[in-house]
Parts: sequence; structure tokens; C-alpha cells
Amino acid sequence: MYIEKLNWRYAAKKMNPSKPVPQEKVDRIVEAVRLAPTSSGLQPFELLVITNPELRAKICEAAYGQAQITDGSHLLVFAAWDNYTADRINGMFDLVNEERGFADEGWEAYRQRLLAGYVPRDEAVNFEHTARQAYIGLGVALMAAAFEEVDSTPMEGFDADKLDEILDLRARGLRSVSILPLGYRDKEGDWLVNLKKVRRPSEDFVTTLD
Repeated sequence: MYIEKLNWRYAAKKMNPSKPVPQEKVDRIVEAVRLAPTSSGLQPFELLVITNPELRAKICEAAYGQAQITDGSHLLVFAAWDNYTADRINGMFDLVNEERGFADEGWEAYRQRLLAGYVPRDEAVNFEHTARQAYIGLGVALMAAAFEEVDSTPMEGFDADKLDEILDLRARGLRSVSILPLGYRDKEGDWLVNLKKVRRPSEDFVTTLD
């Protein structure tokens, strides 16, 4: 079934502004992102869900006028931690201990390894790592949207500095990585909607090593 859904999905080029995505579908997509796997379970990114029309209009300008941002009903912004800090790492480890009701010796030793390895590292290196984790969340969002039969368009084409300023992300220790408008395809106005999905054939894409 999921293959059928992935064949159904595409990066919608024009969305129908008169057809909003039901909130229960958005909630399930967002929850799927929250449950996405991340390195060491640190979840080093945050998700912003934006419906405010004026705010989305400003973001559209920062994204070179890509109309899906305003024609869709919801915009997801994936914002990665700008750096790993001791507080951030300890916060996640403490949360795990609190939720599980105990502190495991091996888990605590792993905490110390991460603190020793991540915190002294260059900020740019750490941001590259957190950004890659945010992309895992983006992939999960794309899959979840397809399952919900909600159209989406993953975007990197935006001025990240401008978007960070619009959303005041830097003050929160975050940097924008990718954005994902959610909506429904405009079947009459989208030039891409009826074109065949094209991917490299399996024999050119998959290598099996027995």
C-alpha cells in the first residue's frame, strides 16, 4: 500500500487555496515527525506549523514567490539546533531517565561520551549534523502526508537568513533547514499533476551484495 501512496505523491507545483487540509490529518503528520528517528535520540530540531496568512506571505517572499506556501493551508518549517550544548544533551538524557523511571549505567556512560565528543566540536560541524537529523524528519513528513493523501512540496529554495529573521529563530538557537507546504493539488492548474513519475530503474539504482 505504501508503494501505491508513494507513486501517488509528487511535489505539487500549484495548490488549491480553497481546500484546506483537515486539522486531524495535519496533527497525524506532525506526530509522525515527532516520532521520527534521530541520532542518539536527541531530536536536535524543532518543527514550526504555520497557518497565519500574513506570516506565510512574508515567508513566500523569502522563498522567491513559491505560491504553494500561501496557496496551501499549512506550512511546516524544520529548524535545526544551531549547536550541541551540554544543556541540550543533558536535557534529552534526563528526559529519557524520567520517562523510563531509572538511570542505566551504560546509558549514563553514553551521555558522557556524547558530551565529550559533541560539545567541544566546531559549531558548523554540529549544525551540519543537526540539519541532517531535520532531513530525516522531513522524509517522515513526506511519507506521512502521502499516507494521508495530502499534497506537499519539500523546499530548500528560500533565503534562510531572512526566514530565520521572520521567525526569530536565531534567538531560540535554531536555524531553518527546509520547509514543507501542505495542501491539495490544483488539478486544473498544475502542469506536473498528470505527468508520469520518473525514477531511475532499479537495476541502475540498487546494488545487492550477497
